[in-house]
Amino acid sequence: LLRELADISQILNICAEKVSDQPKYASVLCEALEICRFPFLKERTSDELIYAQDATEFLSNMGRLMRVPHAEVQEHVVELVRSFFSSDAPTDLPEELQATSAVYRLQLLERSDLPKTLLLSTAALQNQPSIKLQLLQTLQLLSSASDMNCTLILDAGGAEMICLHMNDGDLSGQVLLCSLEILWNLLESRSKEEAMTQLSSMECVVSLKEAFSFVLEITSCGFDLQLRNYLLVITTLIAENPNCPLIESLFAKQLLGFITFPELNSSSVQKLTHSREELKMRKLLLNLLFVMCRNVAALQLFREELVMVNLLQLMKPPVAYPEHRPASPHCSITQQEELQLQALDGLASIAPVMLHDYMSCQGNTCLLLLLERCTNKDARVSRMAQMQRCIRVLRSVTALGDPAVNQDLCDQGAINQLLGFLILMEGGYDEDDVIAVEMMSNIQLILSELCETDLHRKELFGSEGVEMVVRFLKKGPEKFYSGLGHNKLMISTVDCVWSCIVGCCTTEYQFLAKEGASLLLDLLQASPRCIHSFILATLLDLCNNPNTRPQILSWRDVSGQTAPRVLLQLWREEEEELGVLRNQHGGIKDPEKPLLTGFQEDSSGFPADMPSAALLATSENLRAKIYLLFCSLGFQELPGLSAGDHVTLGIVRRYLDFKVGEVWNEICSELILDGVKPIRSDQEALRSICKTSEETARRLMEDQTRILEEQEEEEIREEMLIYKEMKSRQKQQEIEAKSWDRYISRTSNYNILKEEKAQRKNYMESNLKHENAAADRPAKLFISHILAVENTASSELTCVEARQRSGTCRSLLSAAERWCCFWTQSGLPEDRFIPENSTGMMFRLGRLTPGYFRLLQRQMSGEVQVQPYSSIMEPVAMTMAALGLGVSAYSARQMATSCDKRH
Repeated sequence: LLRELADISQILNICAEKVSDQPKYASVLCEALEICRFPFLKERTSDELIYAQDATEFLSNMGRLMRVPHAEVQEHVVELVRSFFSSDAPTDLPEELQATSAVYRLQLLERSDLPKTLLLSTAALQNQPSIKLQLLQTLQLLSSASDMNCTLILDAGGAEMICLHMNDGDLSGQVLLCSLEILWNLLESRSKEEAMTQLSSMECVVSLKEAFSFVLEITSCGFDLQLRNYLLVITTLIAENPNCPLIESLFAKQLLGFITFPELNSSSVQKLTHSREELKMRKLLLNLLFVMCRNVAALQLFREELVMVNLLQLMKPPVAYPEHRPASPHCSITQQEELQLQALDGLASIAPVMLHDYMSCQGNTCLLLLLERCTNKDARVSRMAQMQRCIRVLRSVTALGDPAVNQDLCDQGAINQLLGFLILMEGGYDEDDVIAVEMMSNIQLILSELCETDLHRKELFGSEGVEMVVRFLKKGPEKFYSGLGHNKLMISTVDCVWSCIVGCCTTEYQFLAKEGASLLLDLLQASPRCIHSFILATLLDLCNNPNTRPQILSWRDVSGQTAPRVLLQLWREEEEELGVLRNQHGGIKDPEKPLLTGFQEDSSGFPADMPSAALLATSENLRAKIYLLFCSLGFQELPGLSAGDHVTLGIVRRYLDFKVGEVWNEICSELILDGVKPIRSDQEALRSICKTSEETARRLMEDQTRILEEQEEEEIREEMLIYKEMKSRQKQQEIEAKSWDRYISRTSNYNILKEEKAQRKNYMESNLKHENAAADRPAKLFISHILAVENTASSELTCVEARQRSGTCRSLLSAAERWCCFWTQSGLPEDRFIPENSTGMMFRLGRLTPGYFRLLQRQMSGEVQVQPYSSIMEPVAMTMAALGLGVSAYSARQMATSCDKRH
């Protein structure tokens, strides 16, 4: 019971003190320990909390019993700890008692010093291998249970102590295996750094070396092979510590002899078989190379042991060896391919730090041949893994920018080979294939490194490369955040445009012919902010080509926005991100800080030895690139800009002036901060420069205000025009509705029709009165109109007879015009304007009146049928007209002659 642990602990201590004088107490102590093997019991749930301290002290006391110089007691203590931690409670317990949980027991162990006491007891058990093995197995169980137990063991120097004593006279290898398991648990815990520090001493490394040599001598079964690989794993883990003396202890030199050609060693015991454990060992050794290459001292050892030669030897095609020979030191084809992948992983880290050895061993040739074999259609299986790692190695060596390496690759046709491989992959890859996306992005980066500074290599990039880049640009950034590597692929594509196309006239014209600048603008608008800088820089360099500007200005997006408007929108977003002071319309708010960002305000108090905040802001944000782009495009007659865009454009145009003013303001602030007082002339010059910048900002603010006022006036005018048009349409609709109502009322109501007829009759009578009054006035005899009269009867009236019977032509024409106007305004058809008693007679009106035009329109549309008149009238009229023109010309000539004679 938990409440009895304190008393039991006192009894055990009394028995332990009397064991040395009275050995019969040993049996009593062992029986008591046998009872304590089972988990503690509790009567109430609160007992776990009440008696937690007693339980912790009890477990600590159990560890101190290992000091009793009696083997049976020590064995029972070890068995007690193991059973207490892992055994279950008895099933035949009374109902009032409950066993404590495993979690509670683990917490008690972590609070006690039992792991530390057990660890310190290992030194006293060197002559008792069986008890030592049991103790190590118990420590292995405790170290694998929790990180807290590992921390307690490491606090007592457990890693170093176990490593130093793991080779003590155990030919079976069980002690070594348990020791390695404990070390592995310690290295995987959260106190990994402490474990590595303890194992990085010279004594521990020598102990590991001796253990490795011992295991190689006794290697005869799978257990020994596994033990050897455990040693390599621990050695690899401690090799990450740069202070580990692997090289000084000659342990590294011993291990490098087994990397690729162990059969070259003369010692028969060191020859390895082609078993699965041996393959693991070789892969572990290759992985050790990857870890050791970070140490500069290891590179000389790599050269001495010909590591580069051995790694490149694995790049050769696998050779099938007869696998039925059990003692054959060779590997199967599958195992060789696995080693090849591991060697390529190591080569990606070793080749950049051993570049001279890499070139002397013709590393580029080996890798290009391997890549060609992998892309061959006759390949045995798909070798995407080999291609992926081969391209990684090429990427790592070209990233150094070494001219000899890049020239060697170009001389061997790497540009065309990589382009062909990239085009082949682009045509048939799955967009969700992470390996394919990674390979394509790495190939583009390799091509960028090769072509960046050489014009001839850009020409080799050629039309195939341009076509490849255009295809990738058309894919867009839809999967930029998919997590599959498309973000790297998009960035590498833009970098490929910058490095392989820009700067060469041939590739630039081909790129622009395929709408390359438009594709970059599409990408700029759709891509996230993190790659805007790369795209703008590429467009800026591309603007050196004269064909770029028209293509940029003619570009439109889906919504119809132009490139200048998109650039100005990016400018506003950038300033909002930087915290620049702007008013609600995007104009300058403070003329003293036209471009100042929040970062510059925070760094205003930095001393002169710090970098300029104004210049840092120029290099870190997009505003400088946008300004230079507008310098290439021009600031006048830009299409598709609104008033707000013109406000922003004014700031962009004055960007350089404002930036110069910021630099001078920083100079003044730094002089004040450093306590330097300029002379009078310099002070006046500084004041004048700062004032000029402020005045420029104020003038720009006035221009922005004027632009906004003009926009507001234009909006008001447009609004008034819209209102006027709406009122006109409304009035027209009312007139049409009223006219229609009148027409409906005349046709549907007989009384209204009678009233209309009476009004018409009164109107006609009033007109006749006017005609009679006009007839009393003397007539003016001159021919201005022609009256054509036709009679269907036998009698024919001439113009003179008609004039004698009806009065003058003027009165007839006036009456006809009044009739036409009346009928037109009344809304009745014009074909009813001829009286019934005038059948066969038609007035051909010559005066240009609205009624006459309406009549002509009705005649053209066929609504009014015009009766034909004499066909001789037209020739007579034409003759008279010609005679009149001739007489007029003759009279004018005679008048001019008489005037000349007078003068």
